[in-house]
Amino acid sequence: MTFFSRAVGWSLPLIPRPLVRFAAAPYVAGDEPADALARTASLNEQGLAATLALLGEEVDSRGLAAEGTALYVDLVDQLADRGLDCNVSVKLTLLGLKIERELCRNHLALLVERAAERGNFVRIDMEDHTCTTATLDLYRDVLAESRARRAGAGSNGSGAGGDAVGVVLQAYLHRTLADIAALPERANVRLCKGIYVEPPSVAITDYHKVRRNFLASLEALFDRGAYVGIATHDDYLLRESAAMIEHRGLGKDGYEFQMLLGVTEERRDRLARAGRRVRIYVPYGRQWYAYSTRRLRENPSIAGHVARAFFLRLLRGGGRG
Repeated sequence: MTFFSRAVGWSLPLIPRPLVRFAAAPYVAGDEPADALARTASLNEQGLAATLALLGEEVDSRGLAAEGTALYVDLVDQLADRGLDCNVSVKLTLLGLKIERELCRNHLALLVERAAERGNFVRIDMEDHTCTTATLDLYRDVLAESRARRAGAGSNGSGAGGDAVGVVLQAYLHRTLADIAALPERANVRLCKGIYVEPPSVAITDYHKVRRNFLASLEALFDRGAYVGIATHDDYLLRESAAMIEHRGLGKDGYEFQMLLGVTEERRDRLARAGRRVRIYVPYGRQWYAYSTRRLRENPSIAGHVARAFFLRLLRGGGRG
């Protein structure tokens, strides 16, 4: 991590809001669902799948949690109506996890049921370590309920692997291999390194050890028959993951690669040209400023990347935001 990247990350609150928006434009689809749906359609035209994520979390009222749930339900309907190759990703604190666990569970179950009805899929995003146990517990609970409902209806289900809900695991947490061992059979998991700043008692802090744990976690997930969204921009991990897939002889129904909107697009396109299924994480919403500054502060290497892209855009004469 360079001094430049670190300095950019922590100076973001001092940068005028319009400049942050200009810099963040390639990485956030826009304020409204229409913006996100248009970006998704464009990605689909390029042969890329997508995941839409409404920005906003840590809601502090039942009304806001209910509103967020309704927005996601409507989004699932719009995706189905437009026939887009896209699912949704949601943080449980947006659905009320920090207010009341049962409230959040009910909202999540409603969203997953609607996704199953519309042939779609809900990815439960992972937040900081204070949410990990509750997130995994709610995932298992709602998944079991969804599978029971599907079995009763004689349906084959929705989404890759048949389920309408999946979860995220972060390779830098010490607990991740144990969490994999406790997953339900045929789980659907997005595996990422992890972005939150966590204490050493909770997370691996050595870069190379995080990489090793990522690959060990990927092996463990494949051993358990999981469908894995391999979420990384790391060239080394991309190569090693591809080698693992080839060694195991896995078909396209067992994995996909996932990347952030606007980041390392040349790697994204290279994977797609090689015939890999690639899914792009597309955040949108009016909380773009908080999302942009927080994510860039928490991952200074991306902050440096964004700053360089920003200056390049200025040198080229700007562009549409």
